[in-house]
Amino acid sequence: MSGTRWLLIETFGGGEPTVVGLGSAPRKFVPLTQMFRQRETLSAIRGAVAATLARLGSVDLVSEDGRRRTVTVPLHITPERVHAVLLWSGPVEEELPPRDRVGAWYFNLSTSKSTRSDDLLELYGVAPENRAREHAIAGVFARVITNSDESDALAKIVRSAPGTEHQAVWTVRRDDGALRAAHFSCRILEERTSAEGPEIFMRGVTHDIGDATEVSSAPPPVILEHRVLDAAAAEGDYRAIVDLRNLRLLRWMGPAMPGIAWQSLAGEPEPGIHPEDLGIAKAMSRDLAQSRTSGVLRLRKLDGGWKVVRARAVLMALDQYTTAALVTVRDPDLVD
Repeated sequence: MSGTRWLLIETFGGGEPTVVGLGSAPRKFVPLTQMFRQRETLSAIRGAVAATLARLGSVDLVSEDGRRRTVTVPLHITPERVHAVLLWSGPVEEELPPRDRVGAWYFNLSTSKSTRSDDLLELYGVAPENRAREHAIAGVFARVITNSDESDALAKIVRSAPGTEHQAVWTVRRDDGALRAAHFSCRILEERTSAEGPEIFMRGVTHDIGDATEVSSAPPPVILEHRVLDAAAAEGDYRAIVDLRNLRLLRWMGPAMPGIAWQSLAGEPEPGIHPEDLGIAKAMSRDLAQSRTSGVLRLRKLDGGWKVVRARAVLMALDQYTTAALVTVRDPDLVD
């Protein structure tokens, strides 16, 4: 490998670690055996990764002949869990090159919550005093500009099949206004986290690969499908994609409805439909197989109360096998 670039090696679980970045160039889950043909080098790299995972900390190793140095930096999602390892290996006399920003994250697909590492919040440019690590999965889409694979990514979230992998380049809006091209890699895993039974996680890392205006694979500021939806929206309408299995929000298409609890941030009420209106929502979901549906529902507000909304839903295909609901909500007092 080149001594001037860092390797990004995912260690989510579910198999042998693989390479997902070489310098700022994304890689497609490349096995270490394909990156390193020489037995001694492969053994040294595997040993450095294994030592990093066992130690939950960095290693700085010099080969027995004193000629090669190998350095690692773990990317933690929790103090006890490493999602990836940044690794550099080169001549001992060579200086360590700068590292790209990389951050770890996971979606708990059983609860629709997302957890972010401090490294990822640093990549986002979030000030230390504003760093809420946990929020709703839907909150991720408020920060990113998706690419043409968005429907495929949402379909994988809905299906939540262990072993599923996904990679893409999306654009991140940093809090300082900068647009950065970010390559993310993730895998869905089933894990037993408590006596209550297994949960499904999507574990990943996000790698800042450069200025979004200079990376050709980064999506444009607004993709065509979003422009069409924005043009079709009436004043007072707020549109969301909803998972039909559990009636949970996947993402807002455009601005979120003001005053509604949806982000699952600390100190805010949990999002939800009023218990007395769940039957209406479930009936709307069932009837989507035959036609468009509508109904009046109460949604949890940020102040803990309930907001009455008129909801209209249409079935949308995420891929050949997976559907969701495109739901439009508005104040029932507004005239269509």
